[in-house]
Amino acid sequence: MSEKIQPGFAIWLTGLPASGKSTLARNLKPVIRERYGAAQILDSDELRHILTPKPTYMEDERDWFYSVITFLAELLTNNGVNVVIAATAPRRMYREATRKCIRRFAEVYVDCSPEVCRHRDPKGLWKRADKGEITNLPGADAQYETPISPEAHVVTTDLSPAEAANQVLHQLEEQGFFTL
Repeated sequence: MSEKIQPGFAIWLTGLPASGKSTLARNLKPVIRERYGAAQILDSDELRHILTPKPTYMEDERDWFYSVITFLAELLTNNGVNVVIAATAPRRMYREATRKCIRRFAEVYVDCSPEVCRHRDPKGLWKRADKGEITNLPGADAQYETPISPEAHVVTTDLSPAEAANQVLHQLEEQGFFTL
C-alpha cells in the first residue's frame, strides 16, 4: 500500500531585476528544508540558460517561459516538493496562472527601487539596457506589474539576505501559510 504524498507549496519571489530574488531564494531554501521538508529553487536565471540560451525577452517567449516554470512548479509540488520560484515575471498574469494551478501558493513582492537595482546590477542588465544593448528589461524600458495583494512583501534595500528571509517566513507563518 503506498503512502499518500502531501502536496508541497510554492513561493514565487517577484520583483525587478537585481532586487534580490535569487539571493533571497538561496536563504529561504535551507530554512524551508529544515522546517517543512524537501525544497527546490526554480531560478529563472538558471532555467533561462537551459530553456532559452539566446533569450529575446519578447512577449511570446516570456509567455512560454513562465508557463514552463508553472508546469515545473506544479509537477514538483504535486510530488511533495516545496518550491521557491525566483523570477521577475513582470506581468501579474504569469503569477496568477501559477496560483490557479497550485493550491498552496504565495506571492512575495521583493521590493527594491530601480536606482538600487541599477547600483547592484550583478549581471549588468541595467547597464546594457541603459546603453540600448538590450530591450524589454522590466523597470527600465518594459513595464513591471507590482503585485496587488502579495502574501508577503519585503523591502530588500537595507536588509541582509538573512533578515529578508526571516521577514518573509514570519509574514507567511503569521498567515498560516505553512499549515496544511
